[in-house]
Order: sequence, then structure tokens, then C-alpha cells
Amino acid sequence: MNVRGVFYFYTIETTTMNYILSDGPQRTSLLPFTFTRPVAEIRIGILTIREKWEKYLDASISFKTEAYLSEKYPIVATSDAVVITASFLPNPSLVEVVCALNMNDALFHEDKLVAYRTENPDGEVDLSLLKAIHFKEDILTVDYTWDIFSKNGEALQADFDLITKGRKSVPISDTNRLIHPENIFLEEGAKVEHSILNATNGPIYLGKDSEIWEGCMVRGALALCTKAVVKMGAKMYGPTTIGPYGKVCGEINNSVIFGYSSKGHDGYLGNAVLGEWCNIGADSNNSNLKNNYAKVRLWNYATEKFDHTGLQFCGLMMGDHSKTAINTMFNTGTVIGVNSNIYVPGFPRNFVPSFSWGGASGFTTYTPKRAFEAAEVMMARRGVTFDATEARILEHVFELTKKWRNY
Repeated sequence: MNVRGVFYFYTIETTTMNYILSDGPQRTSLLPFTFTRPVAEIRIGILTIREKWEKYLDASISFKTEAYLSEKYPIVATSDAVVITASFLPNPSLVEVVCALNMNDALFHEDKLVAYRTENPDGEVDLSLLKAIHFKEDILTVDYTWDIFSKNGEALQADFDLITKGRKSVPISDTNRLIHPENIFLEEGAKVEHSILNATNGPIYLGKDSEIWEGCMVRGALALCTKAVVKMGAKMYGPTTIGPYGKVCGEINNSVIFGYSSKGHDGYLGNAVLGEWCNIGADSNNSNLKNNYAKVRLWNYATEKFDHTGLQFCGLMMGDHSKTAINTMFNTGTVIGVNSNIYVPGFPRNFVPSFSWGGASGFTTYTPKRAFEAAEVMMARRGVTFDATEARILEHVFELTKKWRNY
């Protein structure tokens, strides 16, 4: 489900142009999250990648993505368009160069294609026919799933600066204890009472109509997006992002939750990424550090093996519509696919394919019919319809992921 929040932004002036965000070669390394969305719809910081580019460019942006996703995320193909690789996050210097591209220019950062201007945006590009331009400044990129949480702090600070520039926060209730209040910003309708907000190590942003209930302890950076809720007594330390309509409690550290997902009870979530429409049962926990302090390997769909992340702390990656029962435990560096249901006591293996049902004692296939019935009920509770387009996307994912299910 595509989640779009309500924000207010500072933008730079640009000329009218058709901009398209392309998945690029990074898409496979960002599975399972890109099974159900283009790369541009990944949330990191406060905003999705698409929202970042749209606010900088002051333009609506379409998608160049997989055919089965194009019904929901279509491309607007014109005879003059700039195609941008979505794994690159915008900054003022990069946006300036992208906006200045001439027809048949191609912009590179090191050996990676950042953007090109073309007459045929929905076709294949022959880079040998384009004029190469090189961008030498640093760019924040999202190339792997673990980048989403490990680079979340830098992205969150950039979004906070973009969104709040020249604006004043809604007044914050004096029942709270604030540390560095100049780094705390509340949008209209946001509420927080009787909590501790410490913005020493990063900003704290509360989106429109979001809420932090009583007795919470928050150490920034934190992004709480539109209508998201932190329930009583939560311990939040960042950099952490809770997407629109998310509901969380317990202990959360350096994690990104895309939107409409719930971790509504006690339990630990750390160095983790959850997609949309996930639910974490009460007292579920993930490990984010190996007992021998070794660097963590994580399942990579691109290589079909457990690859080095270079990180000592790496927890749980969970695709859309996946859920856990109470007291579920996850080992360090666990990847859960789309529409999986984990409920058996004990630690399941470190890679659980999409549409799996079970846990440590084994799995069976979670059929689309049963999965869709659960999705329809869950989404209806939030006033969202599980429609035929969503069903077709998930049916395609079911077929794509058959090779990893040996049951």
C-alpha cells in the first residue's frame, strides 16, 4: 500500500520537466521491500525517496519499475524526460546538476549512473551514445536493505532541515521534559504529554496528528510520521523512523517502519526495517548483535546467499504483510519475505521466504487466499481497501518466490 503523508516543504526553483525515478540495478538488493513497491517508495529519514525528489524539484514524479508493479506505479513517458536512479537521495548540489542536464547527457557518480535526459524514457538506454558528466561530491545512496537503517540518521537530519526550514513548531506541552528543544518540531495536530524528549544526538519530528502517549522516553533522532502513535512507556532511541499510521511500543532502536505497521507491545526491535502492514506480536524480540561480536551476514536476493554487511549491529528485515505471534524470537540478521506468518516458539532460520507459515519447527506455504483474507481485514481496520490491484501484485510475488519455498 502506498503511504503518502502531509508535509510542508522548502523547495528550490526548477524548470518544468518530466522526471522519472527508475529502480536501477539496486532493486534486487533491496528485496523483500521492492517486491511490493518501486525503489522510490522506500522510506528513509522522514520521507520516501520519491517525496524527497518531488519536494526538491517541485514536481510530480512517476516510476520506471517492474511490469507487474506498473499498474499501481505507472510511468509518464514523454519525448523529453530526465530519468533518475532512485537509489540516489537528492541534495541541493545534485538537484542543481540534474536540472541542468541537456538532451542525451548522462550523469555519473563514480561508475554508477545517477540520471540521464532522453527522448525515450521507457526504453533501454545505450550509455555509449550519451555525453558523460561526472558528479564528484558525496551522495547518500540506498544500495542494500541494511542501508535503510544504517543511513537513516543522515537522511533524517537532511529531511528535518528541509521540512522545518523557516517554520516554527506547534507549541509543545509544558508537561514534558525537553532537552535541546530547538531540535524538536511538531506539525499541526501532533501531541505529546508527560514524556522525555532528548534531541541532543538528533532531531525529533512529530508529523501531522501523530501522538506520543504518556511516560515515553525518546532519544533522537526520531521521525514520527502522519498519524503515527507511540504508546505509553515506550523507550525510543534513534535514529528511528515510524511511518504514517504506524503504532509502536516497547524498546525500539535505530529502526525504520515504513507505514501502517504495528509493534504495539513490549519487546525489542533494533537495527531493523519493517515494511507496510506488518504486525509484531507482544514480547517479540530480535537480536541485533552476535554473541561473538562478529560482523553480520544477511540474506541478499541478488546473490542468493548470505552476504557481508560490514555491520556489527544488524537485526530484522521484514517484508510487507508479514506478522509474528507473541514471544517470537529472531536471530541476528534475519530476513522475512512478504506475507509470512511466524508463530511457532523458538528461533526460525535466518531467511524465511515469502508466503511462509510456521516457525522454528518448520514451515508450510501460506496460500494467497488465506493471506489475502487476513490483509483485507487488517487494512479495513485502518479504512483502506485491499483491492484487485494489490491482489495481483501479491499473486505475482507468490509466483516469483516459489523457488525459495521447499514445502
